[in-house]
Amino acid sequence: MLDTIKLTIPSKMCSFLDTKMFLPENTNALRGYKTFVQNPTKSELLRGVYKPRLTITNRFNTFGRSEWTLSIELSLPKLLYRNNFDELSDNDFPEVIELLQSRLKEMGVKIFTAILEKAPVSSVHYSKNIPLTDGSTPHYYISKIKDANVPLLLDVNESSYQNDGCGFKWHANSYEVAFYDKIHDLGKAKISDKRAFENDNSLQLDLFEAFQERKQFEVLRMEVRLNNRQKTRKLFKTLGIRAELNFSEVFSTGISRKVLLYYIDEMAKRRPIIMDSSANPKDFLASLIVENPTLGLRKTFAICGLKQALEAMDIRELRGMFEKYGNRSWSKFISESNSIKIKRLNDPFAFIRSNIETFMPLKLVDFQGKMINNDKYD
Repeated sequence: MLDTIKLTIPSKMCSFLDTKMFLPENTNALRGYKTFVQNPTKSELLRGVYKPRLTITNRFNTFGRSEWTLSIELSLPKLLYRNNFDELSDNDFPEVIELLQSRLKEMGVKIFTAILEKAPVSSVHYSKNIPLTDGSTPHYYISKIKDANVPLLLDVNESSYQNDGCGFKWHANSYEVAFYDKIHDLGKAKISDKRAFENDNSLQLDLFEAFQERKQFEVLRMEVRLNNRQKTRKLFKTLGIRAELNFSEVFSTGISRKVLLYYIDEMAKRRPIIMDSSANPKDFLASLIVENPTLGLRKTFAICGLKQALEAMDIRELRGMFEKYGNRSWSKFISESNSIKIKRLNDPFAFIRSNIETFMPLKLVDFQGKMINNDKYD
């Protein structure tokens, strides 16, 4: 469901009860640019008090006139549940609005319900927490996900494999796709917030104790972070989503599902399927010949060679070795290798996809029997 959101509202549509609560952060007199901020403190988070991050910006528009805007950035599950293991549903929107209004008033800002509901969205993060209760770990799925041939084909300019293989993300200027071990990330946050994938973990650090002696309960988290309106609008058009980029319309289980499935499918179809087939070269070759009688001698041996190379090195490393042949030749070869028929021993994306399709909100209370100190979630 929707996790983090950033709303941008013209200041004339807000009432500032106490501007002294905002501190100056950045000023550029030559460009007519000023910012004032108000963020939750670490002591508030440790006490279980969650507040949004507020920024008042003043700049000159194209007509040379000074404009003030208010940006509101927050994690909605943390606002409602004081953690983002528990997930929201569509029915939570009225309560989210009511609680957000209350928090804003405490921070010296008053906004009417109708204005807040239709507030323009600057960025939005859709996410899904996937519970693993069969003994599998997030590390297993993340190690498979990183083998997707995504970076070159999705115009991603950076990828990283973090925290001992417990997190992986593709990053571009306009969006980011991340997978990580949610409980492991919480443990990293106990050491330092800078080591974690997300911010404001101080709010939910008390949960870490409950997870210490858990029994076959792990959480794999997927996030798609759309960082500007242009990217969000473009993606919505691709997915056939007809929605205005305002708070009430992007707060949607249906949109969340479509966005997450889109990126799962993009990754799944670009991960060479031969990586999920038999590791025995003789069995793989026999299966390849039997299942693809018209493949031809050269392509058969080429795909066998690809299979063996992928057993020895990372796909991005292999791609780098063949860089001189160009993107088109590489993409064509990977596409051809994915068009073959082969017996797949497993499909690492199938389980993730089924959880997103079902899209049942995760609630920690449903897993009390697998956690110690579960009286905290009664």
